[in-house]
Amino acid sequence: MDTQTQNKDILRGGQFLVKETNCDDVFTPEDFSEEQLMMKEAVMEFNDREIIPNKPRFEAKDYALTEEVMKKAGELGFLGVAVPEEYGGLGMGFVSTMLTCDYISSGTGSFSTAFGAHTGIGTMPITLYGTEEQKQKYVPRLATGEWFGAYALTEPGAGSDANSGKTTAQLSEDGKSYKINGQKMWISNAGFCNMFIVFARIEDDKYITGFIVENDPNNGISLGEEEHKLGIHASSTRQVFFSDTVVPVENMLAGRGEGFKIAMNALNIGRIKLAAACLDSQRRITTTAVKYATERKQFKTPIANFGAIKLKIAEMATNAYVGESACYRAAKNIEDRIALRMEAGNSHQEAELKGVEEYAIECSILKVSVSEDVQNCADEGIQIFGGMGFSKDTPMEAAWRDARIARIYEGTNEINRMLSVGMLIKKAMKGHVDLLGPAMKVQEELMGIPSFDTPDYSELLSEEKAMIAKLKKVFLMVAGAAVQKFGPDLEAHQQLLLAASDILIEIYMAESAILRAEKNAKRFGEEAQASQIAMAKLYLYHAVTTIEQNGREGIISFAQGDEQRMMLMGLKRFTKYANYPDIVTLRNSIAEKVTAENKYCF
Repeated sequence: MDTQTQNKDILRGGQFLVKETNCDDVFTPEDFSEEQLMMKEAVMEFNDREIIPNKPRFEAKDYALTEEVMKKAGELGFLGVAVPEEYGGLGMGFVSTMLTCDYISSGTGSFSTAFGAHTGIGTMPITLYGTEEQKQKYVPRLATGEWFGAYALTEPGAGSDANSGKTTAQLSEDGKSYKINGQKMWISNAGFCNMFIVFARIEDDKYITGFIVENDPNNGISLGEEEHKLGIHASSTRQVFFSDTVVPVENMLAGRGEGFKIAMNALNIGRIKLAAACLDSQRRITTTAVKYATERKQFKTPIANFGAIKLKIAEMATNAYVGESACYRAAKNIEDRIALRMEAGNSHQEAELKGVEEYAIECSILKVSVSEDVQNCADEGIQIFGGMGFSKDTPMEAAWRDARIARIYEGTNEINRMLSVGMLIKKAMKGHVDLLGPAMKVQEELMGIPSFDTPDYSELLSEEKAMIAKLKKVFLMVAGAAVQKFGPDLEAHQQLLLAASDILIEIYMAESAILRAEKNAKRFGEEAQASQIAMAKLYLYHAVTTIEQNGREGIISFAQGDEQRMMLMGLKRFTKYANYPDIVTLRNSIAEKVTAENKYCF
């Protein structure tokens, strides 16, 4: 483990809410190692050579091209970045895995989906849950692209409720194999995969069980036609039917009834990698929009000079910067937690599983926030192009369609919002995150007389950091009172959970950007980081507005009378700036920097 890891306080998942993070303890894209920068260059070069020029073929549903480019990615080692070296992979850390996913995914959503499905939910369950024999047999083939994987969980009646699947697995009389029968749908890579991770129920088990099933049409496996989809046109998506499909008992993944656990943990990894897969798309969309805006003239001036367009460019760039900041912060936390567990004697499998599971809250936060940002980015990209943006001849239309799926797969954003708060409360009940103590302090603060002292905000980003601390009090106030009122029944109050989750999400994203801007200003100088500081301030301003709205909605949904009045007063106190930022000036400075560079330049 590096000395930086040894010397810093590694927060547990969810603890960002109750503990202050030092900017020196966060990892940022500016901290990439030489090895990581070389990997980034290699992946970008691959994307520019193999994917971007072939965009029309991907849009024309050229499934064979997706398979062909996946094979090339395998030959270059990109499919095995996260796979240990003993199974044919590169054995690189979690940050490098994220980085690869980030920069390989922006050429087209079709390839991004194939890549994500194969490397994440297609390969990882075997790497993390497989027996030594299973790993030796399957993982090297998957790591090199000799074989491709797919993940068969969703059924016509089992979507968000993943454990409600009807597919069955029946043990043979001689006890040597299972017969699988059932139907799966929306299976990415189904048209060219060599094996599936299939989830089925044995007898009347409470939980489903995972199996490794080789794709052999002579073994009762048949496929539906390719689905016609809004976006990701060249991503193979089919129904898969199992009819008395014989699977040897040694192909059970983990233990009987452990499939739901496999599915949930695979989704945690899938969620944070999906967030990464949306980052470079935002960079490219922003760059494309800026280039168009500097060339397109109306009223004898480039439209990039107009305030309305500056607003869009600034917001697009800001959201991309914030997404990067949060994704790589969490990725390094996971990598450090894995390293700590391996030092403590855990196996690679156990360390990685527990390392990612520790940050399941952050994985859900990132999945929601970045998937919504990439959709907004593409939407504004179309708007900057105007009528041309609606044409298939320009890249914005495809980017918008491809972005739409990101809010649905790896668990819908609604499910992930509720999960993030639910998991945090469970962690508090287990004693992993002390929410009760800080929540009680906030209650006491509400009962006391507020301080009228004028704070000293002369230090860089000091007011912004103070604001983050106050926003955390909003969450503790709302969530603490809600838990007291509803207890275990809180999960039935979905709209309240959605409001609380938006507060949680905005805190994490805004804090990540502020910490990155502060860290980089300290080492590169404030002047060099002026635009980054502006983006951190701009995002926080929006976060405060979102938190104020959701806080109010949450409070008035369950509190009445004096309690409601007191909490609304607290909300007002905790969301009030001493010095409101001039967001028009902030936006203009960001947009002018991006326009001068003619690209996303951070």
